[in-house]
Amino acid sequence: MSEERERIEKLAEKVDELLVVLNNIAEDLRMVSTSLKSLAVAKLAAPPQTAPTPSREAPEEEKRIGIEDVKMMFPEELENLLNFEDKGDYVMIKPRQYLGAENFAKIAQIARGAGGDYVSAGKDSHFRVPKKRL
Repeated sequence: MSEERERIEKLAEKVDELLVVLNNIAEDLRMVSTSLKSLAVAKLAAPPQTAPTPSREAPEEEKRIGIEDVKMMFPEELENLLNFEDKGDYVMIKPRQYLGAENFAKIAQIARGAGGDYVSAGKDSHFRVPKKRL
């Protein structure tokens, strides 16, 4: 009986060690995801790096982003607090619940970084991110 108990204890220790490793991997993946989303925000918010070349053809069509592009700008924990809706020329972002000052500030920073703004309208308050990019 004691031999069996020792084996069970050793297996339990190994399971605990595996859980620690898996938690470390999950945290690393969260950090990579956040970094990638930050890079996406910076890329979408940055002005073009080269001047457009003159052309005899019609001007190049404006680049447009969609709801999925806007969602990618937000870390998962913030994205889960928000609803995203396509409103034609812009994506409307409304909170699903009370955000608190810290989350509100983070969301506002991301929206402004993408050329958006906050519309204060009581219960209908929301963030707007334009879909057109030059």
